Amino acid sequence: MQDRQPAVAGMFYPDNPGELAATVKHYLQSAPEISGTPKAIIVPHAGYVYSGPVAASAYASLIPLKDRITRVVLLGPSHRVPLLGMASTSADRFLTPLGAIAIDREAINSILQYPQVHTMNEAHTLEHSLEVQLPFLQLTLGDFKLVPVVVGEASADEVATVLNALWGGDETLIVISSDLSHYHDYDTARKMDSRTSAAIEALSPEKIHDDDACGRNPVKGLLEVARQRHLHARTVDLRNSGDTAGPRDQVVGYGAYLFCQ
Repeated sequence: MQDRQPAVAGMFYPDNPGELAATVKHYLQSAPEISGTPKAIIVPHAGYVYSGPVAASAYASLIPLKDRITRVVLLGPSHRVPLLGMASTSADRFLTPLGAIAIDREAINSILQYPQVHTMNEAHTLEHSLEVQLPFLQLTLGDFKLVPVVVGEASADEVATVLNALWGGDETLIVISSDLSHYHDYDTARKMDSRTSAAIEALSPEKIHDDDACGRNPVKGLLEVARQRHLHARTVDLRNSGDTAGPRDQVVGYGAYLFCQ
């Protein structure tokens, strides 16, 4: 049994299981009530004190789907390893302080046929963009399998091809992990992030530029598929670190979005 160990427990989120569960549950209980049954969500991936409340606004919408979703396709950007294309994993399980999540090996094998997808464990070893989503998924869903993919330099079409292959039915949830603008002053960030949110709601990947979102490549791939499949995108929260837990001279933007049929 090959396990991917937590890399940022105790840094981005609590490493004590009881404290972690209490923290995530508090964020979920504080989230506004939102109607809609999402097929896909976009959520931020900073330390929980910064982006946890924003992520929770999307994750709370999954609670009614707890017994329906049995597979989560999770894509996020590579922060640690230069990466051409998309990296899958040979791990059998991803671990968090809340327990183990089984990897859907069959699904991963099915996407290795595409030239843009490679098995590259080192892209996952220290990557936080996927890891910070796992406790939220563990506390909103029942038993599910995970398809984790780290996205490097990949076109919207390359990402869309993989998402279409993994799309499945009501049992499959797509999660895209991305923060928005980075290290601008508060007012500049708000303007940039509002434009990015408008592009997401319009399903317009061509309007998202390099400095608009660190997860722009997986985001653009999702927008491409959402357009093909006639999904409707909605912003459910849009804030930045200056609103949640930091100073306002250099902020990071966070948005939460639902994609429904």
